Amino acid sequence: MAGLVPAEAHGDERGALLSYIEGQRAALREQAEGLTEEQAARRTTVSALSLSGLLKHASEVELGWLRMAQQKPNEHPEQEGSRENGFALTDGETIPQVLEFWDGVTKELEEFVRALPSLDETFPLPEAPWFPKGAVVSVRWMLLHLVEEFARHAGHADIIRESLDGRTVM
Repeated sequence: MAGLVPAEAHGDERGALLSYIEGQRAALREQAEGLTEEQAARRTTVSALSLSGLLKHASEVELGWLRMAQQKPNEHPEQEGSRENGFALTDGETIPQVLEFWDGVTKELEEFVRALPSLDETFPLPEAPWFPKGAVVSVRWMLLHLVEEFARHAGHADIIRESLDGRTVM
């Protein structure tokens, strides 16, 4: 069940952060279980958010942060054009494809984090209006940011799913 902290996390900061990320990731993913592609793509509020779009966005955001931390180019940036394009499946994408992609990103992130000598390792943030100029953050900061990002979207997903069929996971 999402949100439970495995025994390995106690006293192990790296394990604790990875398990909290996984708990929020799972809470988000579980919201789409049992739905058709059409149901998962439905917008139930005035926003552009749908369950399938949130899954796609979260997987791409996780890859984006991983690539920033690795200081490598992102081979799979969110959809160009408008912000809404990154929150919708396009070009025949399906939920199983998005989840398979995300599984790969998850595995790579965990391997990267576990291989680091320290969570104090840093990397520069790209130039963007929402980042301070010349900002550098630690991998620890990035992991905490992913907890925050996924928790926010798991809450969005909970509202969307409840609006679709009354089911809640959180």
